[in-house]
Amino acid sequence: MEINKITEEIIGAAIEVHRHLGPGLLESAYQICLAREMALRGLSFEQEKPLSLEYKGVKLDCGYRLDFLVEQAVIVELKTVDALQPVHEAQLLTYLRLTGCKIGLLINFNVPILKQGLKRMAL
Repeated sequence: MEINKITEEIIGAAIEVHRHLGPGLLESAYQICLAREMALRGLSFEQEKPLSLEYKGVKLDCGYRLDFLVEQAVIVELKTVDALQPVHEAQLLTYLRLTGCKIGLLINFNVPILKQGLKRMAL
């Protein structure tokens, strides 16, 4: 599937979840519902995918986990915060760099209109 189509489907799924749940819940609730919505749309994904770190030739398990890796191409990082901060963007960019993925979506569900909480990032 083409990368823009994948991100379009993910964003559509997130909008559907937000439309039904609204803001104010824990991240875990949105994550479970987004997984269900993406599955209904036929997207393949890994949830809570472990992400190891390599340092000076040694692979280290530091406990990092991707919220979603969709179609082996797009990282989706979920938040439920008052506002997205530069540190959230830095986190997603680092995940992109460590995985070799080129596109990521940062989605903050704690907003009145989901469009305000969406950020598409490219490495």
